[in-house]
Amino acid sequence: MNPPPVASPYWDAEINIAAYLANAAKAFAERPAISIGDQTKYNYGQLYGRVIKLAAGLRAIPGVALGDRVALLMSNRPQYIELFYAIWHAGLCAVPINSKLHPKEVGYILDDCGVKICCVTDDIAQTMSGVVDDAGSIQRLINVDAVEYERLLDNGPIAQHGSGRDALAWIFYTSGTTGRPKGAMLSHQNLAAMLLSYICDIDYLTERDCMLHLGPQSHAAGLFCLSHIAKGANQVLPASGGFDALELVDLVDHYPNSTFFVAPTMLRRLMDMPQVRNMKVDHVRTILCGAAPIYIEEVKRALSLFGPRFWNGYGQGESPCTITAMPKHFYQDVDHPDYLSRIGSVGIARSGVEVKVVGEHDQDLPSGEIGEIIVRGDVVMQGYWNNPNATATALRNGWLHTGDVGCFDSSGFLTLKDRSKDLIISGGSNIYPREIEEVLLTDQRVAEVAVVGAPDHEWGERVVAFVVPRVRDALNADMLDALCLSHIARFKRPKQYIFVDELPKNNYGKVLKTELRKRLQ
Repeated sequence: MNPPPVASPYWDAEINIAAYLANAAKAFAERPAISIGDQTKYNYGQLYGRVIKLAAGLRAIPGVALGDRVALLMSNRPQYIELFYAIWHAGLCAVPINSKLHPKEVGYILDDCGVKICCVTDDIAQTMSGVVDDAGSIQRLINVDAVEYERLLDNGPIAQHGSGRDALAWIFYTSGTTGRPKGAMLSHQNLAAMLLSYICDIDYLTERDCMLHLGPQSHAAGLFCLSHIAKGANQVLPASGGFDALELVDLVDHYPNSTFFVAPTMLRRLMDMPQVRNMKVDHVRTILCGAAPIYIEEVKRALSLFGPRFWNGYGQGESPCTITAMPKHFYQDVDHPDYLSRIGSVGIARSGVEVKVVGEHDQDLPSGEIGEIIVRGDVVMQGYWNNPNATATALRNGWLHTGDVGCFDSSGFLTLKDRSKDLIISGGSNIYPREIEEVLLTDQRVAEVAVVGAPDHEWGERVVAFVVPRVRDALNADMLDALCLSHIARFKRPKQYIFVDELPKNNYGKVLKTELRKRLQ
């Protein structure tokens, strides 16, 4: 059977990110595409054959039309990868959702973007069944671990849909300071720009490479795999389904040319394992680190353990994985007079993007001066789904205003100084204080509250809530913890509650969170 026609993967009016898989399947049909542990599950020919049938099965669901949204509410699975490409092949839009979110948060996302199909795994199906049932737009709930999923392959293959450059491919939901998630709209062009920038800036990949999927496929692991698939590399899922340091050592020993993404918390755990010193480090191609700041001493430790295989990058869901980065070879230039400041930075601008630091009126700031980081390029999102006000705030005069604060040195190395909007990053996950504050203030016994991040060796930061009770001794930490767990994801709840008589404020009544952070130093 001849495969259906595919669109060109280059910069034309009919770009579809699924074309990169189609090309890899032609060139590397017999090469492993997806493996679980040390066992190959599908080669590229088999993967592509499943994708084009799954695409037909999705489009055959009554009520589903071009451009409709398909939610992936799943823990890591091979199905995650094939569903991505089936969705794009079919001309639909993927909405990956963090499986750790609270059901109320998931329900908001499903309703906000009008999801038509929701794909779940066994471990999530029962917990989220009520939420999915309440989402009025959903036409079909599919358990990818059940036989119904395989029945989608009974449909004949369909030709790849020719998506325009600006057609939506992925809606990436990121929590906002209002407490409600915002859906960054990523087009086929955005994902293609990200894919090509990886190959330009990080590694020229080949079919002999492999990527180990340690983190959630709804986030950076899912995005980074696009470049690897385009070059025919093997996608390896640990048998455990997630990050286990001992298992990772065994996988690296088995697979030469391994690349994997870790948040700093995961990297710390890996470096703390005695067994890592026996790992075949020469099998590691690249350790991708991101999602949260990493300290200079930790970079030094990683370099001492793994050698010149460490890469640190800075990006956002709005400019996926692609703003600045420290290339691996820069970490080897130990004799450079600015070496320490450089390895404490997030590197230089990525290929295909422009990065500036600007002042209050968007004026360019000279090197050394601190201001807001702004970005433009083909990788920058189209805007926020169904949120024109947030879009207008973030995208101004052709630039994405990141809300992050930093400065450049004279050689173009960017250092992050702080994060505006009081973002907390704990274990690689973004946590916004106002979202937690709004939940705590639903308890009438809470007069005021301020949530900040405190330094934490294990997690990078931990969430701390300063609470002013209306009546002394009327509240305790267990009460507030139960309240948070009924409204938000477990990883977002405060790890510590500090009860105070008042919050520090300036003359205008604004809470001085800087003073609260100083108390926690």
